[in-house]
Amino acid sequence: MHVLAYRVSGGLVGRRIPGLPPMLLLDHVGARSGKRRTNPLAYIEDGEDLVIVGSRGGAPAPPGLVPQPGGSPGDDGQVASRRTAVRARVATEAERTRLWPKVVATYGGFEGTSSARSE
Repeated sequence: MHVLAYRVSGGLVGRRIPGLPPMLLLDHVGARSGKRRTNPLAYIEDGEDLVIVGSRGGAPAPPGLVPQPGGSPGDDGQVASRRTAVRARVATEAERTRLWPKVVATYGGFEGTSSARSE
């Protein structure tokens, strides 16, 4: 329902949910299944870049739903009503160090977890 409400409303419904960080929709091809999927994901903005954390909210193992670094042709994202092609990549250590405090400030659920295990 989240994806449908987000799409139909152009992000007016589903982008901002009280108590959660802003959400985007990521359309990608599953790494193992090869099936096209759409997942709502929390994000932060870093200039023109959108940053997602592949962690299942701080869990030790990354989720299977997050696309592989490098992405695949046809991956795209939607923030509000704006859709654009995207390419996933793993943040450098310097980027993680700089971005992690912003991630934690945006979503307190990451507080006390390590950026070293998040991608």
